[in-house]
Amino acid sequence: MPLLGAIADDFTGATDLAGMLVKGGMRTVQMIDVPAPEESVADYDAVVVSLKSRTAPVAWACAQSLAALAWLRAAGCRQFFFKYCSTFDSTDQGNIGPVADALLEALGARFALACPAFPANARSVYQGHLFVGTALLSESGMENHPLTPMRDPNLVRVLARQTRGGVGLVPYATVAKGAASIAAAMEALEAAGQRYAIVDAVSEQHLLAIGKAAADHKLITGGSGIAMGLPENFRRAGLLPAVAEAEAAQLPAVTGHAAILAGSCSPATLGQIAEATELPRLQLDPLVTPDAERLAEEALAWAEGKLGAVPILIAASAPPGQVAALQAQLGRERAGALIEATLAMIAEKLVARGARRLVVAGGETSGAVVARLGVRRLTIGDEIAPGVPWTFAEGSGPKLLLALKSGNFGARTFFRDAFARLAKG
Repeated sequence: MPLLGAIADDFTGATDLAGMLVKGGMRTVQMIDVPAPEESVADYDAVVVSLKSRTAPVAWACAQSLAALAWLRAAGCRQFFFKYCSTFDSTDQGNIGPVADALLEALGARFALACPAFPANARSVYQGHLFVGTALLSESGMENHPLTPMRDPNLVRVLARQTRGGVGLVPYATVAKGAASIAAAMEALEAAGQRYAIVDAVSEQHLLAIGKAAADHKLITGGSGIAMGLPENFRRAGLLPAVAEAEAAQLPAVTGHAAILAGSCSPATLGQIAEATELPRLQLDPLVTPDAERLAEEALAWAEGKLGAVPILIAASAPPGQVAALQAQLGRERAGALIEATLAMIAEKLVARGARRLVVAGGETSGAVVARLGVRRLTIGDEIAPGVPWTFAEGSGPKLLLALKSGNFGARTFFRDAFARLAKG
C-alpha cells in the first residue's frame, strides 16, 4: 500500500510534488481529480491527487480536498500532505487556510507546519517573509497576479487571515540548529494553542531538517520542497526500500509529434517563449478573436504541415497590460476560461493528429488540457527542471508523455531542455 498521500491544489503543483518524491526514490503516481473507489495504486509508494481548487469557491475546495483525503485514507496512506504553490497563491478568504483547517479536523490532528520554500526555484522563507529570489513576494511580480495578487510577504499574517486557528513562527535561528530544535519549537507552539507554524527555510539542508522534524505529523502543508525530507523518514522506519531515482523515474517510451502549449502569463513563461526563437511559433490573440472555437481553428490551420519531431509552440501567454485589457473586455473569470478552453481544444486536436509529446505551461492551462484529453493518472518520470518532471499519461485516449509546468518554473531554455531530455532517453 502507498505510504504518503498528497492533495495538490492544482495540476502542475501536483507534478512538482510528485517529481520531488520520485527524486527521493518513491514510486509515485498522480491521480487527476478524486479517483473512483476501484482505482488501484498498490504498486506505488506515494500518491498525489491533483485538484483544481486553488481559486475555486472555498466550500467546493474544502469538499473536494476532504473527498481526496477519504480516498487516500482508504488506499492505506499513513501520512498526508497538502500541496500549494511556492508563492503561497491565495486570497484573504483562502483557500490555503480553510482547506488546511478541514484536513486537520478530518484527521483529528491539532497542528501542522506550513512551508512553501523551494530554494532550487529561488523561493525562500526568512523570519516568516516569503522571498522570490532577492525580492519580497510583494515586489516579485506576484502582486500583479490576475487571480491571487500577493501583496503581503509576511506569511504569518497571510495565513492568520485565512484560518480559524493561531499561526506562529519557527524562525531561521531555530531551523539552523536542526531537526530536534525544529521539532521542539513546533511542539511548544502546539502546546501554546497555535494551529500552524510558518517555518523558515533558505536551503535544502533546512528542508531536509524540517521533513525529519515532521516525521510523526499526520498532516504536512507546503510547497514541494518540504517533501524533500519525507522519503528518508519512511526508510528510517523500515517502510520504504532503497530505490534509486533512475529506477523510480522510469517511463515507457512514447513516439509521436511534439508540441508546446503556453497559457501562463508569468514572467518565467514569457521569457521561455521569447527564448524559443528556433521553434515554429503562433501567438494567439484573444482580444481580436474572443472565441475559443475560432481561436482553436486558426491554430490548427496554422499547425497544418508543421507537426513532427521538432515541437511547435502555440501561446496565449501575454504581458500584464494585455491580460488586463482582455479582463476588462470579458471579465476576469471569462477571460481565464477562454484561454483554458482554447488551449484544451487545441491539445485535443493535436493529439488526434498524432501529437504524443506535449509540454503545457501554466497550472490552470494544464488542468484544462488533461481534463479535455481524458487523462486519469500520470506516472512521474525524470525531472526536466526543479519541480517539473516528464510524466506518462493514461486515460481514455492514447498514451502520452506530458510535461505540465507551473508558470513560474524553469529556466529560459526550458522548452528546449524538455525535449533534449527526452532525446537522451
